[in-house]
Amino acid sequence: MAIPTFSYRCMDFLQNYHRNPSLELRNKLVELNAGLVRKVAHQICRKCAEPYEDLEQIGYLGLIRAIERFDPQQGSAFSSFAIPYIRGEMLHYLRDKGSMMRIPRRWQELYTRGKKLRKDLIEKLGRLPKDTELADGLGVPLAEWSECQLALQNRLPISLDAVVNNCLDSSITFGDTIADPRYHQQRKLEDDKLQLQRAMSQLEDKTKAAIECVFLWDLPRKEAARHIGISPMTVTRHLHKGIEQLGTMLEPQVA
Repeated sequence: MAIPTFSYRCMDFLQNYHRNPSLELRNKLVELNAGLVRKVAHQICRKCAEPYEDLEQIGYLGLIRAIERFDPQQGSAFSSFAIPYIRGEMLHYLRDKGSMMRIPRRWQELYTRGKKLRKDLIEKLGRLPKDTELADGLGVPLAEWSECQLALQNRLPISLDAVVNNCLDSSITFGDTIADPRYHQQRKLEDDKLQLQRAMSQLEDKTKAAIECVFLWDLPRKEAARHIGISPMTVTRHLHKGIEQLGTMLEPQVA
């Protein structure tokens, strides 16, 4: 007997959880999909000052929400459904924490002096100064200057076009890390289309052809009848029959 693959086991648990939710099943699903949380936490950790462990713990909240909202009947992969929930939970946490952080006045003044010194050193050196040069110029330890920068960068508003990760072949802006608010709406529309396509495939050939000609191709019923090879009255009967069958097969909101 073949050993079930990871995806098969995960989908089996998801189907069981959707039918009969339980804490035990949810914990198994969290354990199986912990890699998604770790992956997103590593990505975001490289772009902010927040410890990886804190982001990981917050990410599990997003994973749990995704498990509770996922419908296996929609036909989409759980990973693509869950990652926006996980990422969104971490980003909300960072924004909320950033707005509540208390920055010592000394660090606010140090950061302002550092910005002015950076500008002066760029003109003098003809390049971006190193953190060690800035710390020396400010007369503070490098560790304190680094902490000051991280605290203020997480606290101050940032442009969505600001680059947070620069690679040889691509760069990622802060805006790229923010979940698209339209994502779930688009996913819902795509899932609805998939449902409709699956339901249409279960109709009789002439019934399916009548619906496609009239509703998708916008043909008059006489032209649809010629195209299918039946009478206009028969087209009407197939339309009524098909709509009734689709209404039974589809979820109410899709129908």
